[in-house]
Amino acid sequence: MKNVGMKAESYRTAIATGILHAPPHCIELLRTGNTEKGDALKTARIAGILGAKRTDELIPLCHPLPIYRADVEYTLGEAQVEIRGIVETIGPTGVEMEALTAVSLAGLTLYDMLKPHCEPEDLCLDQVKLEKKKGGKSHFSRVLKESLSASVIVLSDTVAAGKKPDTAGQNVMDLLQEANFSNIAYHIIPDDPKQLLALIHDQKKQYPLILTVGGTGLGPKDLTVETIQPLLTREIPGLMEASRNFGQRRTPYAALSRGVAGYIENSLVITLPGSRQGAFESLSAILPALVHLFDVQKNIPHAGGYQ
Repeated sequence: MKNVGMKAESYRTAIATGILHAPPHCIELLRTGNTEKGDALKTARIAGILGAKRTDELIPLCHPLPIYRADVEYTLGEAQVEIRGIVETIGPTGVEMEALTAVSLAGLTLYDMLKPHCEPEDLCLDQVKLEKKKGGKSHFSRVLKESLSASVIVLSDTVAAGKKPDTAGQNVMDLLQEANFSNIAYHIIPDDPKQLLALIHDQKKQYPLILTVGGTGLGPKDLTVETIQPLLTREIPGLMEASRNFGQRRTPYAALSRGVAGYIENSLVITLPGSRQGAFESLSAILPALVHLFDVQKNIPHAGGYQ
């Protein structure tokens, strides 16, 4: 089963359709609800909804999801009935299979309830397919349409002294490259506010995105927030609220992060935790928002070709 534990939840919908071909007299039985076994359309609708809710039990590698809406609709023709399944959720993965299962189960139920009234070869369920889906990576992109430069500043006395390798900053670099950021500057400095201020001053006219890694906790040398926050000309509190909410569903320690985000002149500056997992989770949570922000704000002038 695919690991979706690091994917952000989003509102997702899926619509699937299928067609059951049947003789005209069988379609009339559906209209009147007078099959030998009862009202076939109502029964098949319930079967389809139950199928959507139990897809993870029927298809081995599907994830269990909270189903907020599942429904089955019909359009009756002269010798066919179109079945339409609609499923909605808020989750880390989509509900395409749930919608397809709803249509399939509804169609099979109609088949079962009509077969006493015709020959087997007169019934055919086909064209079960996904018509539409919304949400997740198909709707909330995690990749820039046009590449932009960025800067990653790692703050750690021990890493700067060569006493341990930097893993958090490298994780952040990898995520940025996957999101189509390029020409990424990479600096490792001690937990020194003066060095950080100097770097921010030099880089705020060069990079549309600056990420600091480390110094957002409660240790005596965790001063990144105190250094960056007074410089912010327009704070974006929602970014770090999203990061902390995402992280706290994976570790209670995420509540201790004091990270901030906002603009310093035309550069967006975000302060990430210094742990490898904390930095990865925080950036993963807000990456779709960052991509959207940069994709829709191309008109903001910026040095270094950011236009």
